[in-house]
Amino acid sequence: MRTMKLGSSSLEVPVIAVGCMRINSLDKAGAEHFVQTALEEGANFFDHADIYGGGECEEIFADAIHMNDDIREKIILQSKCGIRNGMFDFSKEHILDSVDRILARLKTDYLDTLLLHRPDALVEPEEVAEAFDILESSGKVRHFGVSNQNPMQIELLKKYVKQPLIANQLQLSITNTTMISSGINVNMENEAAVNRDGSILDYCRLHDITIQPWSPFQYGFFEGVFLGSDKFPELNQAIDQIAERYSVSNTTMAIAWLLRHPAQMQPVIGTMNLERLKDCCKAADIRLTREEWYEIYRAAGNVLP
Repeated sequence: MRTMKLGSSSLEVPVIAVGCMRINSLDKAGAEHFVQTALEEGANFFDHADIYGGGECEEIFADAIHMNDDIREKIILQSKCGIRNGMFDFSKEHILDSVDRILARLKTDYLDTLLLHRPDALVEPEEVAEAFDILESSGKVRHFGVSNQNPMQIELLKKYVKQPLIANQLQLSITNTTMISSGINVNMENEAAVNRDGSILDYCRLHDITIQPWSPFQYGFFEGVFLGSDKFPELNQAIDQIAERYSVSNTTMAIAWLLRHPAQMQPVIGTMNLERLKDCCKAADIRLTREEWYEIYRAAGNVLP
C-alpha cells in the first residue's frame, strides 16, 4: 500500500489506518482472519483506544495477531486515552496508568503513537507534558498526538509539551464536511460559512499534523452509513457513477474522496467486513480528478458560493 509520513515525524505509515473499535464483534477465528487480511493488504497501522470494548478490543487484537517481538516490529500501533467513567481525564496519573494498561493488553513494550482522546475541560498542560516526558524517556511511547481538538487547544498543549503533536483524529466524511465547507464559504452569510472548529484543517496543514478522519462512512454522529442510504440519493448516484469509471466499489470511492484532499489525510476505517476492508485499501491507488471530487462534494448537498 502507498505510504506517507505521519505528521512531522519520520514514521512511515500506510495511508489507511485500520480501526479496531469493533474487533470484539468477531469470534477468535474471525479476528485472526481480519488482522491477517489487513496485513496482506499492506494495512499494518492499527488504531485502538483504551475505552474500546472496555479494553477488550486491545486484548483480542493482541491474541489475534499472535503478538511477539517479530510481529511487533512489522506493525504500527496507535492507541488513545483520556476518557473514563463518564468524564475526560488528562491528568498525569491517568495518562501514565492508561498507557501501562494499554501496553499490557496489547502485549507490547511500546506504542508508536499515543493520542489524547477528547479534550479535557480541566486539562493542566503542565501535567500532560510531564506524562509525555516520562513515557518518551521510558520508551513506552514514541510519538504523540491528539484527537478531536481545535487549534487553540493544541496550542495550549504545545506551550508545555516539547514533543511534536503529529496527528489529530477528527470526524470527517463526505457528509460531514464542516471543516472543509467553512473554508469554501468564507465571508458568506450562510450556514456553511460558520467556522465551528477554528480552521482546524488549515491549522493542521500549516503545522504538519496529519488529520486522521474517523467514521469516514457515517453521516451525523453515528446516525448511519450514507452509502446506499435513501437519505442521500444524489450522492449515491454520483459516487456509483464515478466508482464505475474506476471499476471499484462505492466503498473504495468514499475513501478515495478523502485521500484526494491535499492535506494528506489518513482515514481510520472501522469495518470488520473483509471485502469492505479490501475495498478501502484499493482507494490508496486512486486519485480523483478535481472535477470528480467537487461533483461528489456537491452531490452531498454542499452548495458552492
